[in-house]
Amino acid sequence: MPSYQLTVNGRSRTVDVSEDTPLLWVLRDHLDLVGTKYGCGIAQCGACTIHLDGNAVRSCSLTPAQAEGKSITTIEGLSEDGSHPVQKAWVELDVPQCGYCQAGQIMTASAFLEKNPNPSEEKIKEAMNGNICRCASYTRILKAVSLAASEME
Repeated sequence: MPSYQLTVNGRSRTVDVSEDTPLLWVLRDHLDLVGTKYGCGIAQCGACTIHLDGNAVRSCSLTPAQAEGKSITTIEGLSEDGSHPVQKAWVELDVPQCGYCQAGQIMTASAFLEKNPNPSEEKIKEAMNGNICRCASYTRILKAVSLAASEME
């Protein structure tokens, strides 16, 4: 079985997994980082979103080889104490209902806001499009991303 050297949440980690193992399962099953969720397995729902070199990506469609040499950030690594502005906005506006999609939503929003610190409502909707929330918390998600943007300024 091949061995992969990954940098996850600032730590160097070595994993021995089959080359076709999705990065999502490496994170969850081999590194015990279970905040990243399985939703669809085909990169369409956003539940498995992580940051790869600061970009929001779907971990279910990546292999460990594609992540080697890059910085991986999961929801656990976004902030140790929930103090990231997006996480704080989520709490302040009571965004989650069931909470299942929230890690992916937060990871998408935080990567977006790093590159777009003062987005319009339309740009936020565009960036968050493709992150599915089965509870339909979209209005609160939009408000939370707006609030986080204002806090990050």
